[in-house]
Amino acid sequence: QLQLVESGGGLVQPGGSLRLSCAASGFTLDYYAIGWFRQAPGKDRERVSCITRGGGTNYVDSVKGRFTISRDSAKNTVYLQMNALKPEDTAVYYCAAVRSSQDMCVILTYNNWGQGTQVTVSS
Repeated sequence: QLQLVESGGGLVQPGGSLRLSCAASGFTLDYYAIGWFRQAPGKDRERVSCITRGGGTNYVDSVKGRFTISRDSAKNTVYLQMNALKPEDTAVYYCAAVRSSQDMCVILTYNNWGQGTQVTVSS
């Protein structure tokens, strides 16, 4: 059974940092593209970042220069390092996976989702 579990969310002050983890079980992430998405109350879900099977990355403009996505094959985990956090980053963050060798992760339809982790940026 494929499963993704996010962790690392919490409450942080503006300007602070968090690192989200997306741990996979039941499958090997090496064969998958991974996306990080977020959904704030009353807003549509948006893709924040994604990483291809080959390591190519993409970021939404609002997080460029602040967030970094990476993968650790040994731990079968993908991370989202979030720095210089802003109140508008507050949302539930989800990771999702799709098996693909496509080199453009932004065009993929992700079909395996985690349960989400809450990130709240507030003073």
